[in-house]
Amino acid sequence: MLSETKLYINGVVRPAAGDRTYETVGPWTGEVVGKAADASAEDVNEAIAAARRAFDATDWSTNHQARFELVKRLYELLQANEERISTLCRVQGGSALGFVPRAQVGMALGCYKELLDLFPQVRWEKDRGEAGPPQYRSHRKIVYEAVGVVGAITPWNVPLYVNIGKVVSALLAGCTVILKPAPDTPGPGAVMGELAAEAGFPPGVFNVVTGADPAMAGEMLVLDPRVDLISFTGSTGVGKRIMEKGAATLKRVFLELGGKSAKIVLDDVPNFAQEVASTMLVGHAGQGCAVQSRLLVSRKRYAEAVEILRGAYAAYEGKWGDFDDPSQVMGPVISKKQMERVMGYIDLGVREGATLLAGGKTRPEKGGGWFIEPTCFVDVTNDMRIGREEIFGPVLVVIPYEDEEDAIRIANDSDYGLSSGVASGDLDRALRLAGRIRAGSVSVNGGMCIAGDLPFGGYKMSGIGREWGVEGIEEYLESKVVAWRV
Repeated sequence: MLSETKLYINGVVRPAAGDRTYETVGPWTGEVVGKAADASAEDVNEAIAAARRAFDATDWSTNHQARFELVKRLYELLQANEERISTLCRVQGGSALGFVPRAQVGMALGCYKELLDLFPQVRWEKDRGEAGPPQYRSHRKIVYEAVGVVGAITPWNVPLYVNIGKVVSALLAGCTVILKPAPDTPGPGAVMGELAAEAGFPPGVFNVVTGADPAMAGEMLVLDPRVDLISFTGSTGVGKRIMEKGAATLKRVFLELGGKSAKIVLDDVPNFAQEVASTMLVGHAGQGCAVQSRLLVSRKRYAEAVEILRGAYAAYEGKWGDFDDPSQVMGPVISKKQMERVMGYIDLGVREGATLLAGGKTRPEKGGGWFIEPTCFVDVTNDMRIGREEIFGPVLVVIPYEDEEDAIRIANDSDYGLSSGVASGDLDRALRLAGRIRAGSVSVNGGMCIAGDLPFGGYKMSGIGREWGVEGIEEYLESKVVAWRV
């Protein structure tokens, strides 16, 4: 059993009001693995009030060096607790051991370090010189200031990574923060609160509220006029609701939402088999917003691609679903609810007329939790729901295209625009196509387009704003113009 996690409010690590807790269920076993503090509305209100006071009545937003040192100290403590956090992400979040060094924990901490390294690049003032008619000639400057109180609402798939992207960027910008983790994975957020207390954060600067209710705390943050900005990562449906509810207070919203990203493999690629096979959707059971879940292959080589995938999926049997194997990157999906949702899409794909090439079944012999085989559909058309909707599971769909124009049309024929990929033996050709894809990031020939020093976000229904990089810190700043007569 995991140790019980607590709230972190106004500088104090404490239980929820009335000592309320809820049970967390492990995706590997389907059994209770721990307890977490179950915040009440009163707890959330206290966290908001504390964050407001800390922003309005302290020098947190203006003392850049002091807060940088505290945020750096939190990084050092997270590093020292990497093993504990990794266990939480495995037991509570369903991460396979081989995925922990990736976005789950290792990459998350690496990206934290990149944010610290980028901090000196943030400009707090820009001089715009003198301008205006003689009688009103003025010297002008732009001052960049923290937005205020931030409500950070994070998902269950890579909780530490997303917590860091929001919380650290907002704190570096000078904001105060209330973090509301997903009910399934409260642990990494709660540990951040514990370590912030150990680091000596001033009361109210950073707060963590966990709870069984997926909506209550988030709704309070969105509706409360004391909260200036909401940063949310999750489904497009919830993102729309946040925009709607946030309108009452004209709240700034940053939304990182769903994706149905396409990878275009051009027929001139020299390592065709490798490019096709490497698109198997297995890392963290496909539970990632930026995963390339649509594989687009030239019709000239489509039959070849199908046979490559048939062999690749067959060879992958026995290489996933083992809790203790460090070479494996795929475990269960997060919950029974998510398993049923993914299986519903698999059933839908068969009804829509796609060919189930591999997988498609649950695997209860892997354990008592929520295991779904790596699954691949071929003969998919882009008007099928499995080709258009985010499944968020280990389900790859393979779509043929006629020529370059058709490939671009299919890639862009989506409500989403988060990430994408192009593979070609001709770099200029690949870059030309990348420039035409409507997505926030494009990987060309395996280039790493998602990193802590790069802005991440999407077009269309994939969201608003950018996370990570200097741009991600600047999401939490306001610009103020100051001008004086000369």
